[in-house]
Amino acid sequence: MEKRGSSAGIILIIIGVLVLLNRIFNLNFITMSNFWPLFVLIPGLFFEAGYFVTRRDPGLLVPGGILTTIGLLFFFEVSTGWQFAADTWPIYPLAVAIGLFQLYLFGYRQRGLLIPVFILGGISLISFTIIIMGGMFLWFNGNIIVSALFILAGIIILFNNIRRKKTD
Repeated sequence: MEKRGSSAGIILIIIGVLVLLNRIFNLNFITMSNFWPLFVLIPGLFFEAGYFVTRRDPGLLVPGGILTTIGLLFFFEVSTGWQFAADTWPIYPLAVAIGLFQLYLFGYRQRGLLIPVFILGGISLISFTIIIMGGMFLWFNGNIIVSALFILAGIIILFNNIRRKKTD
């Protein structure tokens, strides 16, 4: 129990130092409009610390991973004026994948947890790729390229199915 109190004390000291620096140097980086992501990040860090301090109850890592990831995302969004919010939405399913993957790593290594981890991680990776490549697709007249990729993938799948039926 003392370790949890130490974690809370350290976090409060860090917050206090940031507020003091803001007050002394008038940095204006700690205003409510910039400060609110801490209300998401701090509970996430407490969940993470709750597991790593005691090494019991790995279920704490799921909300810890989700809230910590989303809290960090919110800090990024606030610091950039939310100008990337349309492009960073894949972090939300990735946050769930991170929480579940932590449960897998530090829990009982249940392979069933890897299914949603890979699905959610894959959705995030594919979405980020599409977002990043989106500008390139538009530059290369993306509608034609995307259509051609779908047609090519369909043809490959059909030929593989036909080949399997012939070998059976």
